[in-house]
Amino acid sequence: MPGCGKSTVGRQLARALGLRFLDSDSEIESEIGESIRSFFDREGEEAFRLVEERVLARLSDCRGIVLATGGGAVLRPANRSALRAGGNHVIYLRSTPEDLMRRLRHDTKRPLLQVADPLRRLRDLYAQRDPLYRETSEFVIDAARHSLATLVNLIVMQIDLAGWLKATAQPTGPTAESPSSKA
Repeated sequence: MPGCGKSTVGRQLARALGLRFLDSDSEIESEIGESIRSFFDREGEEAFRLVEERVLARLSDCRGIVLATGGGAVLRPANRSALRAGGNHVIYLRSTPEDLMRRLRHDTKRPLLQVADPLRRLRDLYAQRDPLYRETSEFVIDAARHSLATLVNLIVMQIDLAGWLKATAQPTGPTAESPSSKA
């Protein structure tokens, strides 16, 4: 969901694991040459989702990374498949709409929340997306109840128990062959 901490947690997780961190929203902005919000306002959600799908297909082939995706990445079946493909691992950072609203109440950068009732929008998005996040992910971590350090430690413990750490303990350069963790 928007505002659950994907980028912040992903960046710290990558550091803890010695992997590179990539954020799909930053990669999209590099590709389109402008902010997502301005592109979204001018071209609409469908055009944005097409660019997002193309970028995620490329990023999902990368190895030795932790990738933070946009909250709506799971909306397209092709994205869900790409995120799970090739030995990638997906973690869902779950937060309730109410928790998210507390974090995002002053946010003006998220196009889908620029509405009269952002809490209602978050509830609608959650109802639509939560089943897709659960379908796509291997682990669900309750993001709202923990500090950043605790969240990262919980994720590291989960992936260690799952045996992912053995697979990720390889070089982190652009040609590293270790599986990726997608947050």
